Amino acid sequence: MGMNPRVSIVIVNWKTPELLAGCLDSIAEDPCAADFEIWVVDNASGDNSLAVLRDYPLVRVVANEQNVGFGKACNQVIPDVSAPLVFLLNPDTVVTDCAVSKLAAYLDANKDCGAVGPMVLNPDGSLQLACRRSFPSPAASFYRLTYLSKLFPKNQTFAQYNLTFADPGKELDVDALSGSAMMVRKSVIDSVGLLDEAIFMFGEDIDWCWRIKEDGWRVTYCPDAVVYHYHGASSRLRPVGATINLHKGMEVFYRKHLAHQYWPIFNVLVYLGIWTRAILFIVLSFVQSFIRKRRVIQVLEARSAKTVQSKSPVGTAGPK
Repeated sequence: MGMNPRVSIVIVNWKTPELLAGCLDSIAEDPCAADFEIWVVDNASGDNSLAVLRDYPLVRVVANEQNVGFGKACNQVIPDVSAPLVFLLNPDTVVTDCAVSKLAAYLDANKDCGAVGPMVLNPDGSLQLACRRSFPSPAASFYRLTYLSKLFPKNQTFAQYNLTFADPGKELDVDALSGSAMMVRKSVIDSVGLLDEAIFMFGEDIDWCWRIKEDGWRVTYCPDAVVYHYHGASSRLRPVGATINLHKGMEVFYRKHLAHQYWPIFNVLVYLGIWTRAILFIVLSFVQSFIRKRRVIQVLEARSAKTVQSKSPVGTAGPK
């Protein structure tokens, strides 16, 4: 790690020690890794995450005594970074083919761009739609809820939120990037402010991009840089909490940036819709969990019955 790093990488970890190690190893493969400084904020994982980090002596570690959320954890270290570029990166990611250097080079070459994000892929190679989005709006939400966006993914009106009509292999100016992998100029952060700590997790990236664009900067999707993301590795541990945080993020974003455009009664309906959706998701998750457990029980019972049947003596006379 050089004395004057080019990129400060900020990683917030919660209970993903093995994935975190893989992420750090993938960063180290970049030929320019000596120009990066890495900060890891551990949100009171309570597992062997801190022990894993002992194998990475150059990583600057902040160990929180409680889980303060993604935005607040990032904000703990961003003011202290040394580099002109800050790269937010989730611990459940794998950086490929010099992606960090490519994003830094893009910002160096495009002085009007305030934030840039890579092509973010699922482990199976499919595109994670959150890595290039439009800002949420009542119309876009309606098209998603009615599945029009999925029925007509190439229609620019119906698919306006996830931009599925746009070629994922081409550079694109967008409204919002994914906080799982997002590089921002430190000077821009100094101008627009840190992440909104009212959002525990999910949605702080959209809010940040809104403020960056309001400040006059471009926000760009750069597919030349590729990052794989094991989406939700932490949130799967607490699915109900993750669902609540997701919808809380929606509410905060709408209240901050969109509510002033509409009548109060319409806003009440929007908030009602957000939390109705949250309740629906929670109920569905419980139903799916119950169904999965029932299937496991049925399989175990079937195996047990088959084992008992195979052990029973064949052709013996019963009691007289």
